Amino acid sequence: MLDDQSYISRFDSKDALGIAMDEWQQLEAEFSLDTQNFDVKNIVFAGMGGSALAAELAKVWPGFSVPFEVCRNYTVPAYVTSDTLVIASSYSGNTEETVAACNDALDKGAHVLVIASGGELAKIASEKNLPLLELPTDLQPRHAVLYSFKALVTILEEAGFLNEEQASVTLHKTAEFLKGALASWGPSTPTKDNLAKQIAEHMAGKTPIIYGGLLYPAAYKWKINCNENAKNTAWCNQYSEFNHNEFLGWSSHPIEKPFAVFDLISSFDHPQIKKRFVLSDKLLSGKRPKAWQIAAEGETVLEELLWAVALGDMTSIYLALLNGVNPTPVDLIEKLKKEL
Repeated sequence: MLDDQSYISRFDSKDALGIAMDEWQQLEAEFSLDTQNFDVKNIVFAGMGGSALAAELAKVWPGFSVPFEVCRNYTVPAYVTSDTLVIASSYSGNTEETVAACNDALDKGAHVLVIASGGELAKIASEKNLPLLELPTDLQPRHAVLYSFKALVTILEEAGFLNEEQASVTLHKTAEFLKGALASWGPSTPTKDNLAKQIAEHMAGKTPIIYGGLLYPAAYKWKINCNENAKNTAWCNQYSEFNHNEFLGWSSHPIEKPFAVFDLISSFDHPQIKKRFVLSDKLLSGKRPKAWQIAAEGETVLEELLWAVALGDMTSIYLALLNGVNPTPVDLIEKLKKEL
């Protein structure tokens, strides 16, 4: 089915595949920000879903020179003061938790920056004269994660809070690398040569469970995409936390479980994490479906990280097609927002 272009067009009416294949261009986006000289001791990133994911990616690369926390809540942490930089990020600008957290940060006297495409956050930024990095419109938030990531890196680079030098140069090189990877997973590449299609077929009819060490943010993105693109349950966890609890949870039921297990492995994983992947699969043999171990490609941490993210983006859209659903709409989430 995934090699039938008419079948793909039938369900992918909003061209989610095309949007995903072009996501490397998001790393080339330019955001206007006057150089900020923030005298702060810590950073809090307020966001939900795909917006929060951009911050999780940034924790892996490029890293931070000051304490950094991701806040998924209606309020910011109690320690937030005028010594804190709060970055309020919501693609729509209307995520109610993030809007509330932004107002809470302002009440606490924090320095506040906004990342949004419009909405209430952009209105607050205008009224309070806060720096705003404006995202392009007309995308689903999960399809704009790399825009949010680039905006965040721009802020942190301008403010001097990164461990990585010349982050923008590295992003440009990574964009070119990602372009080639995404092209190899496109709909015109047959299943026999297309890793994303092969993984989607393995997932079909099952609940994907994705594990990562250093690449845990990518595993979390796979989960988000399986949920929202494919309308499919999915779970994720991080090594080595997995070995302290969930590992044992696999041991008490028959192997015939409706799950598809994946390990996202980085060449930059800690040596003990690499051992844990191997030993866990060995010790769980006969107790769970064998894990499909996917070694991320790339020469740098960032290349491996975004390669894994992009693979999950494409895979989840193909899974949506196998599930017979349109990967773009999220009607139930929109209904929940209206009910709230």
